[in-house]
Amino acid sequence: MKVDNIYTSYTDLLKDRQFLQWQLMQDEELSCYWEEFFRQHPELDKELQQAITYLKKEGLNKSTLNEIEHVVLFGKIQKTIRQTNKTKLRRILWYASASAAAIALIVIGITLFSPSSEPIDTPDKELIVGELLNNEDIQFITSGEVISFQNDVEVTLNEEGTAEIVQSNNETSKIQIAQDKFNSLIVPYGKRSILTLADGSRVWLNSGSVLDFPAQFNGNKREIRLTSGEMYVEVAHDTEKPFYVQTGNFNVKVYGTKFSISNYSGSPQSVILVEGSVSLQLSDKEELFLTPNEQAVYSGSGTFDTQKVDVNQFISWKDGYFSFDKTPMTEVLQQIGRYYNLSFNFGQNVHLQNRTCTGKIYLSENLDNVMSTIALLSSTRYEKENNRIYITKELD
Repeated sequence: MKVDNIYTSYTDLLKDRQFLQWQLMQDEELSCYWEEFFRQHPELDKELQQAITYLKKEGLNKSTLNEIEHVVLFGKIQKTIRQTNKTKLRRILWYASASAAAIALIVIGITLFSPSSEPIDTPDKELIVGELLNNEDIQFITSGEVISFQNDVEVTLNEEGTAEIVQSNNETSKIQIAQDKFNSLIVPYGKRSILTLADGSRVWLNSGSVLDFPAQFNGNKREIRLTSGEMYVEVAHDTEKPFYVQTGNFNVKVYGTKFSISNYSGSPQSVILVEGSVSLQLSDKEELFLTPNEQAVYSGSGTFDTQKVDVNQFISWKDGYFSFDKTPMTEVLQQIGRYYNLSFNFGQNVHLQNRTCTGKIYLSENLDNVMSTIALLSSTRYEKENNRIYITKELD
């Protein structure tokens, strides 16, 4: 219920179509409107955060529609898309009338899909085979001991040489950690973690990451190692102890900043500077300094390729979603596959590279929710059989 356009509950926000569109689509006009609205109404901050939390965890991947109603609804949407292929998809974002639950489903699914302006010649049935690998618990390794956690964790190191660990289910524990050697935090596929180092620096670890770190930063420098995976870091300022990150092929020297590093096996290593200053160091070569909103990709031959990027598309995972802007569907599948340890294999007759995606995909712990979204984005269906996921092309 609203009074003079003031929302009295987070559920009021979830019923507002413009609010949903603002949360899911990159729209400068909507952003300006809502940011100004919440600046004028700071008393609604709690409701705003509750609405965002609900969208991330539950609201976007649920629907009260049954399977038959889904088929009918999606058929109508597909027909509308074909009839208006020159119209921006966001203009038909709210085509379906149905219920608020149906709107939420459409927003996270079909409506985030931007079809190519040219017709795509595809066979009636295309098969994409994805193999789902087994996920493991998060592991904290110290002094030869392995402590496992089933849920996402937030780890805080303190001056007493202990680590306080809070799981996503609010279960809390403390462990004594090694003081004379590096400790390790292993984050398996499909999970994320946050680590606050002894100096106050905060590290967000993405799915499939391994980080080595000390209990305390002794000596004249602070140093950690990203063995594999991806991390976003906000470094605590300390002019007397520079901060370094080792990746194997090069080192990153930090001058007080926010940045991310990607070091996945099979993908080019990269560094993205969000704020402040960092330099990339290779043996026998001069430092390469990055400027904010700049990405450096390691070529593998001792050089870096740099370019300006939209940093949000590369760091949004730390907030629980992937952000896309006209991103090829093949790249979308690659990111989703890497996050959940899925291997997608599709033949040359699959034309997903001709399609793009704009919007957000929230990283649900329920893989079925995410796979449903992918199926909708690519106009496909999927089935799971044991450890395999089969995605077949939808018939017109």
